[in-house]
Amino acid sequence: MTAPLPAEAPPPAAVPGPSTSSVSALLTRPVSAVPDVRKGDAAPPGKRSRGAPRLRALDGLRLIAALMVAAYHLGGRNGEIAQAWGSSPARQFPSLHGLFAYGCLGVQIFFVISGFVICMSGWGRSLRAFIASRVSRLYPAYWVAVLLVTAVFALPWVAFEALGPSDVLTNLTMLQQPLGAKRVLGVCWTLWAEMRFYALFALCVVLPGATRRRVVLFCAGWTLAAAVAQAAHVPALDLVLMPQYAPFFIGGIGCYLLHRYGGRDPVAWAVVGVSWLIGQHFAVAGLWHPPSATAFSYRSALVVIAIVTVGFALVTAIALGRMRWADWRWLTVAGALTYPFYLVHEHLGWVVVQGLHGGLRLPSYATFALTIVLMLALAWVLHRWVERPLTPVLKRAIDPRPKR
Repeated sequence: MTAPLPAEAPPPAAVPGPSTSSVSALLTRPVSAVPDVRKGDAAPPGKRSRGAPRLRALDGLRLIAALMVAAYHLGGRNGEIAQAWGSSPARQFPSLHGLFAYGCLGVQIFFVISGFVICMSGWGRSLRAFIASRVSRLYPAYWVAVLLVTAVFALPWVAFEALGPSDVLTNLTMLQQPLGAKRVLGVCWTLWAEMRFYALFALCVVLPGATRRRVVLFCAGWTLAAAVAQAAHVPALDLVLMPQYAPFFIGGIGCYLLHRYGGRDPVAWAVVGVSWLIGQHFAVAGLWHPPSATAFSYRSALVVIAIVTVGFALVTAIALGRMRWADWRWLTVAGALTYPFYLVHEHLGWVVVQGLHGGLRLPSYATFALTIVLMLALAWVLHRWVERPLTPVLKRAIDPRPKR
């Protein structure tokens, strides 16, 4: 990442047309495989193509990451889910709870995907259009999920306690963590990380205009600054630079550079490689612990490294076109369901598990599978009746200018 930067060069196989992809983190809209082409970053003559196929494999990987997180929340940790099951998930899933405990690494995979998609989404867009895209994709389903979880938890027969009105209203901003309010959705901490990434990328790349040189300098500068923040132990620097999550976002950006400029770009490979090396360090440091009689889970450092490596490798393979065979149309739907599923599966999953397992006495594995299916069905409802109608309305309200 410290190699000299060559002069700005056109991508070898770029195609004109807007890239309308998004994530939340992890996490939203199906991805177009071809970026915008703008003045100073144009495709070579004779290499233009009319089509812009979706990266359906990336949609599928997003859903896999969401299912990993769901497995962790329903069967790989203690806490409120143990109350829903009536005992520790280690007793409910004696053979699989250790495997489920690795599901939390789906978040790191989300962040790599997010780096890829946000770089693609922001390339060639104005700051206003970029903000409109992010806000319109994240907030409609999030607002409904916050209100839905609050309403369900307020029902008298639900054992889990709803938050007070002030905390709920604060949660609607998605800024509850820095403001010190309690969280309605446990997963919203990842959205706070995503928002900080969006802000950094918008200020450093989108506002001045995305170019290869600027994106590479952004990756190198953020990597170095995050390392300094980790060493300085200054809370404000940690808050802004997110040293434990930065390498995953940066690695995804590097994957997009490989996608845009081809696999022969040594600087892009350096961005991906250094990010993987740093990312696995933070994943192991944050998730591994030695085995003990009191620990709920024991994660092997080697397995943590392997999962992080597979996540980076899959996004890289998709970026380089090695996963074009995974072009099934249903993956587009899977990608669309990922974000609303991610929002509702944990807290509403507690209620469903308690009803199915504690109330109807269904076996643990049947309860687990049926809970996942019901949360996916709810995600479809949110996508169909909330995201699809409200996203374009909110987007036009923020950025009413017609597309060029």
